[in-house]
Amino acid sequence: MMPLLRSLSEAWYWISMRFLMLTRFLEPLRLASKLDILQWFVVQVQYVSGGVARNVAECMSKLGTRPFIISVVGLDMAGELLLKYWKSAGLSTEGILKLQGIATPVVSNVYDCSGELAAAVASVEAVETFVTPQWIKKFSHKIRSAPMVMVDANLNPLALKAACQLAGEFSIPLWFEPVSITKSVRISSIINYITFASPNVNELISMANALSLNKKFDFITKSFQSIETLFQMLKPAICVLLEKGVKVLSVTLGSYGVFLCCTGGPDFINEALNRRTASCSSRKLYELVNNNSLANRFHCNTETGMKSSSFAYHFPSLPASVVSLTGAGDCLVGGILASICAGIDLMQSIAVGITVAKAAVEAESNVPAKYSLTTIKDEAVKIMSSAQPLAF
Repeated sequence: MMPLLRSLSEAWYWISMRFLMLTRFLEPLRLASKLDILQWFVVQVQYVSGGVARNVAECMSKLGTRPFIISVVGLDMAGELLLKYWKSAGLSTEGILKLQGIATPVVSNVYDCSGELAAAVASVEAVETFVTPQWIKKFSHKIRSAPMVMVDANLNPLALKAACQLAGEFSIPLWFEPVSITKSVRISSIINYITFASPNVNELISMANALSLNKKFDFITKSFQSIETLFQMLKPAICVLLEKGVKVLSVTLGSYGVFLCCTGGPDFINEALNRRTASCSSRKLYELVNNNSLANRFHCNTETGMKSSSFAYHFPSLPASVVSLTGAGDCLVGGILASICAGIDLMQSIAVGITVAKAAVEAESNVPAKYSLTTIKDEAVKIMSSAQPLAF
């Protein structure tokens, strides 16, 4: 059993909703016309460990933290592969329910030549069926001592609410990862518990629509002239989530970077940062990345230029040689959380997350085999130097 440790870097707990085995087709299928013979072009097929929370947790473990996951796998080939890394890394598998006679969740993904996901077929009934409120409550003692809980929307609604209620009962900050447009609407029953959320643009719109009774927001289909223009297009939806109580939104923009949107003002963020304690396991990340002069620049800007308690920044992405885009968003979250674990402030943590996501898109696996902390440091400084405030 993993010991109960109160240091943020040593005890980061997930209600992990999905373990996936990804079958990856790195070239697309071409559908023939009526006059053609249907042809299949499959260049390479790979089995890759995946799943939103699993990817986030693996990423964090490679950056110096020790996550604990609550999930389910079958006693089959896929389940053994998924557990292999956890065991090799010396991480606890206590919270992973292992059942004979069920199929470990599997997704077959089809990718196009640019690395974008073109289609997918999923079989994930085990998560909805066996990660129950009762299973989650078995680990309430661990949640009670956790500095933060992350949930993703793959949980069935009852289990999702049970996890959030436990976090709320123990006053534990909650990070919500919406997973997809369809599942992101599950936020509506747990919005009162959420501190952080990490949607992409379409998930943001879907979440805002689920939370707004009177006004509906359109998905972004037209081009935009600038990053500021895009932010103003998204701002009404962003405000819905912030007004409902979400303190920090990290809105992923793909190759355009990230919008960081906060409410509560700098005092809220500083108070949250002051509660953290970095441990030896993540000290190296802190010592390499933390830059007080850059951090102070952001804190001064928010304190002197803020007309309300809400503020926003745009953090640009870096050029990358794309291999696969699957896992990049998960590694972005993993990089942010690992940095917060290490005691790094929120602004710099976003920059670290972007550099970690860049490494993910340049790798064939969902999470790179290893990270260079020196590269992360150098690239994070570039991103921080280019980040710009947005008119809120």
